[in-house]
Amino acid sequence: MSDLTLPIARQRPLDPPEEIIELGRQAPMHPMTYADGHVGWLVTGYTAARAVLADPRFSNRPDNMHPPIASRMDLLKKGEFRVPPGFFLRTDPPEHTRFRKLLTGQFTVRRMKLLEPRVAEITDACLDEMEAAGGPVDLVQAFALPIPSLVICELLGVPYEDRARFHEDAKVLVNLETKAEDALAALGSTMAYLHGLIQRKRKEPADDLLSGLIESGELDDEELTGVAFLLLVAGHETTANMLGLGTYALLTNPDQLAAMRDDPSVVGNGVEELLRYLTIIHLGPFRVALEDVEIEGNLIEAGQMVGIQLPAVNRDPSRFPGGETLDVARSASGHMTFGHGIHQCLGQQLARIEMRIAYPALLRRFPGLRLAVTPEEVPMRSDMSIYGVHRLPVTW
Repeated sequence: MSDLTLPIARQRPLDPPEEIIELGRQAPMHPMTYADGHVGWLVTGYTAARAVLADPRFSNRPDNMHPPIASRMDLLKKGEFRVPPGFFLRTDPPEHTRFRKLLTGQFTVRRMKLLEPRVAEITDACLDEMEAAGGPVDLVQAFALPIPSLVICELLGVPYEDRARFHEDAKVLVNLETKAEDALAALGSTMAYLHGLIQRKRKEPADDLLSGLIESGELDDEELTGVAFLLLVAGHETTANMLGLGTYALLTNPDQLAAMRDDPSVVGNGVEELLRYLTIIHLGPFRVALEDVEIEGNLIEAGQMVGIQLPAVNRDPSRFPGGETLDVARSASGHMTFGHGIHQCLGQQLARIEMRIAYPALLRRFPGLRLAVTPEEVPMRSDMSIYGVHRLPVTW
């Protein structure tokens, strides 16, 4: 049995746990004991992570997975937390292929670019409200959360006025301390809401993604509900936390903030660097070997679980020299914040557009933007599977 268990406590808010950093220096892969005693692996190296995520001999289904931390024990008890039909993130081919193929056409680069004017309108409206209210404000509630929430609601055809219920359910589901019964209740609440919405759209279709999927006739109502749930939660939770945490990172690195604010040529690259440096997915992804697989000289036996430590992977010095520092001028291409392989994030182009528009718009509208509290007083989302800030009090 390995003495290593998964370290999640961060000593500095923008850096991975020190134990993870040290492990990354030692080797790209490490035997690790999961919360139920299963001995699997932890990957901290870039090349090894890409190899695992691209290999079809690893499964993403939850059936044979083991809890990485103790608070996840009851969520993985068989029969208690069933993956909803249509929640294709947690499926393998050929089931995954069917859903992915159906949705890929909805998220092309060209189609996402058509949304740019609307994203800019939504961003400007949030900034107008901030300016009218005056500081200090919580940037999460005023800016980081509403922009991606409005965009994904409009794209899917979900009424934005219903956002409070799915925002709260999403927070319950990504909280690492959530009890199984609370997770099931939150999942059931959002799924019931979306199922009802799909019934309404069958009777009164509109020009939105869910109506288009209904019209295609490819999915039944249960599958449509699962797809809607995945896109809705992933579409606002991830980008909202990038906008909040990214602004915190820039405010605490004023030279990088100035570059993002003053030099339009830096913004696209700066967004990629923030994605790499911050790596908000700080728990997983996880895979289970379907057969014996050798990765970088290590034998992963059939049934063993492998955890990818993305914050360490995205700072692997062999791929990103000097990656422990934030440098918006560096080329961060190839980072794995959106994953790799068949499960790479479907909405990554939309997320990029939202950040490329939102960061410079915020910084230029409020050139004097600053924290309204000390950096140490900002509450970090260490208790969530998606990292970020719970609140970000700012003024200008």
